[in-house]
Amino acid sequence: MKCTFPLALTFLTVLPWPRLGQVGPGDLARSMFWFPWVGWILGVGFWGALLAFRSVFPPAAAAALLLTLTVLATRGLHLDGLADTVDGLGGGTTPEKRLAIMKDSRLGAFGAVSLFLALLLKFAFFLAWVGKTPGFGLILYPVISRWGMVFLAYLSPYARPEGGLGQAMTSGVTGRALLGATLSALALALLTAKISGLLLLAAAGAVVWLLGIYFRKRLGGVTGDVLGAANEVLEILVLMGLLLCSHLFPTVSYPQFF
Repeated sequence: MKCTFPLALTFLTVLPWPRLGQVGPGDLARSMFWFPWVGWILGVGFWGALLAFRSVFPPAAAAALLLTLTVLATRGLHLDGLADTVDGLGGGTTPEKRLAIMKDSRLGAFGAVSLFLALLLKFAFFLAWVGKTPGFGLILYPVISRWGMVFLAYLSPYARPEGGLGQAMTSGVTGRALLGATLSALALALLTAKISGLLLLAAAGAVVWLLGIYFRKRLGGVTGDVLGAANEVLEILVLMGLLLCSHLFPTVSYPQFF
């Protein structure tokens, strides 16, 4: 069986992979098995970047540079999905109209506000992590959010009758891929943040389940944009949850791997 890790890596990040070869819809669905691991790679990179930035720049500048890096590393892919999804939900009165608005490449007022708020919240949480060691949240939050996309794709039908990129992910993701992604996310959450990581993963699962119900009611299912929007929502919630855990359980120690 063809290894689909390179596809997951190049799909979710700007990182290149030589000689990727021919890619089909089934390959994209199978690559979701690796989504949590791609999130872990991103998280380790962000963690290392934070250490470098805060050793040179003041806290606010370090947080701003880290935020910029997170956008560049993912091509702003999920932020684009967030803006399109919020535009559709805010501007349409029926599932058909909402999906039509989401397909429009122009940025609307609802989408612009959602981008501003998402980036503002991330900046605030990154700024809070500048003074913390080891900053485990920056390793964990992309893991949980990428796993959440796999779970949501598995739970939800594809919303567009004419098809689209997200259809390969929602229609093709199997229970085996979800199980593999879930076991990977569990191991990485436990390794990185111990009990707090497991609690946050469970909470993220509950959020994804509710999002699945919501999007099925509002859109008839999910699209690629919706999966990206869910990733952004989960990133923010996990960053917030990690900060709450650090305040509620200040005596808990976390591993310092690097």
